[in-house]
Amino acid sequence: FCRVDPYGFERPEDFDYASYEAFFSRYLVVLTRRAIKWSKLLKGNNSIQKSLKVKRYIRKGIPNEHRALVWMIVSGAQTNMEQNPGYYHRLLEGEKNAKLLEAIKTDMNRTFPDNVKFRKTADPCLQHALYNVLVAYGHHNKAVGYCQGMNFIAGYLILITKNEEESFWLLDALIGRILPDYYSPAMLGLKTDQEVLGELVKIKVPAVAELMERHGVMWTLVVSRWFICLFIDILPVETVLRIWDCLFYEGSKIIFRVALTLIKQNQAFILEATNFPDICDKFKQITKGTFVTECHSFMQKIFTDPGGLSMATINKLRETCREKVLSQG
Repeated sequence: FCRVDPYGFERPEDFDYASYEAFFSRYLVVLTRRAIKWSKLLKGNNSIQKSLKVKRYIRKGIPNEHRALVWMIVSGAQTNMEQNPGYYHRLLEGEKNAKLLEAIKTDMNRTFPDNVKFRKTADPCLQHALYNVLVAYGHHNKAVGYCQGMNFIAGYLILITKNEEESFWLLDALIGRILPDYYSPAMLGLKTDQEVLGELVKIKVPAVAELMERHGVMWTLVVSRWFICLFIDILPVETVLRIWDCLFYEGSKIIFRVALTLIKQNQAFILEATNFPDICDKFKQITKGTFVTECHSFMQKIFTDPGGLSMATINKLRETCREKVLSQG
């Protein structure tokens, strides 16, 4: 058995190789079939028009060999990069903010200690690329600078694109456009979206909302890392990448679909909790096991389980929840 997965992550001591092998042998068939379809769709040219067919393809998963390219195109990162040639390198060559560099340096060794490609001993060591991307981004978007959580996201982008400049523009697409205000110093967007999730749970899984309220558990305690890290280190790598496929194409509502599916699927289990620590523990448990490992069936579930979820509904909830967050601030 391989202790290190294809992305460089060391598998935990208690990793269930048998059920993973069983899943992966089935999933490999799917991947092979998807790869053929994608190759036909892309036909060697680097453009995709948004369409129902493309949306359907993306929901069924982008093969790893095409993933970086498709993310770049559908997120608008490719267009931005082409319109700003040399911009990334100019950011790295320009004057630097010492405080920002210090903050980024501090987080370098904390980024994926369980990934062999980010170790000092690795050749090439991806820490250098990660540092550059974060430094460039902090100078590009001074309002955000650097916030914890961004290191994990940039790290994943580097693992997939194997390219600093592309990772920079994808990070820009996520922070600047796709996620509303998650990483600003006040994290208003993040706090708002946690409240929005709470409201959605009231509508779609009321028994769980009631349990949380009864025990005074705030949503931020159990789901803030889901939002900040976009499920990195919460769900298995393959599953996270499949979620990101949809996130780049369909936007931030995907995060709510994933969160609602995790909660709804595990409703009975969560409702067994009888106190505050118990609830927090249940929320840690529901992100493990075969349900989340089997990324293909999991992704089918996120589009059926929560039922209808329009961007209009989310935006309306965001308005009311933002008022609430601001009034508490």
